[in-house]
Amino acid sequence: MVGRTGITDLVNKQTQKESVASPTETRQYFLQRAVRDFVPLRRDFVQQPRGAASRPGPLATFVGNRDLRGLHAYLFIVAITSKGFEDTGWSTTLNSGVWARALGTTEKANAASARAAVAKTLQRLQERRLITYERIKGTHDVRVTLLKEDGNGDPYTRPGLGNSDAYLKIPFSLWRSGLADDLGLPGLSTLLVASCERRRFELATERMEEWYGWSPDTAERGFRELAGHGVIQIEQTYKKAPASPSGTTRVNRYSLVKPYLHRRNTVKALTPGDTPDTPTAPETKEA
Repeated sequence: MVGRTGITDLVNKQTQKESVASPTETRQYFLQRAVRDFVPLRRDFVQQPRGAASRPGPLATFVGNRDLRGLHAYLFIVAITSKGFEDTGWSTTLNSGVWARALGTTEKANAASARAAVAKTLQRLQERRLITYERIKGTHDVRVTLLKEDGNGDPYTRPGLGNSDAYLKIPFSLWRSGLADDLGLPGLSTLLVASCERRRFELATERMEEWYGWSPDTAERGFRELAGHGVIQIEQTYKKAPASPSGTTRVNRYSLVKPYLHRRNTVKALTPGDTPDTPTAPETKEA
């Protein structure tokens, strides 16, 4: 039999467990603290500018390495980091245990393993020259500082604040709705690509490796995943194709739905695989 003291201890432990903030609640807290509805992300993270020796941006490394945890961590860090929170610039300092919970490493690991997983994730991001991080001496705090999204290791500046860099806008609904947790790596990566495009766009998946750095199969899985979650609409249409036996070919035309629809700022004249540079640009793209 369990004595009265034992029953009290069990109740207290259960109450304590129920009082611990979940990973989702932790993320929501820091997103709310950011006091905005979207995070700006330079388009260079998804695709390098015209004239670059290679067009794929740093995102391709996450896809190639199947690093969904790393991509989740990076997007979340960009979302919650504000220059106003730290005197060290574009940095966020949190206890390593809070980082572990916010980045979802506590769900299937003990505290030590969760902290180790965070360190490995941050190390990968640092090696890709997207952030720097350091443990504050004498504490369990870890400071993460953003670098520019192109992976060149330059200091970070907020897109749109006195600079002319093209950027896309990721609505906080991605996290608040739980979609960030529901999407796999193909879906999340394809969402970033689609967010760079115009309202209604065509995207030849056979060009994905050249333009973005991953296979047509991965892109097609990503589009199917987004459609399955109601994030994107796919319209099948036909175009003239003189070299085709039938004289026509079927193409897919994609449209993101709200709140992901058409949330990007662009300033450059672009080529296939690029976004338009003016609001009056044609709505469809010839690949």
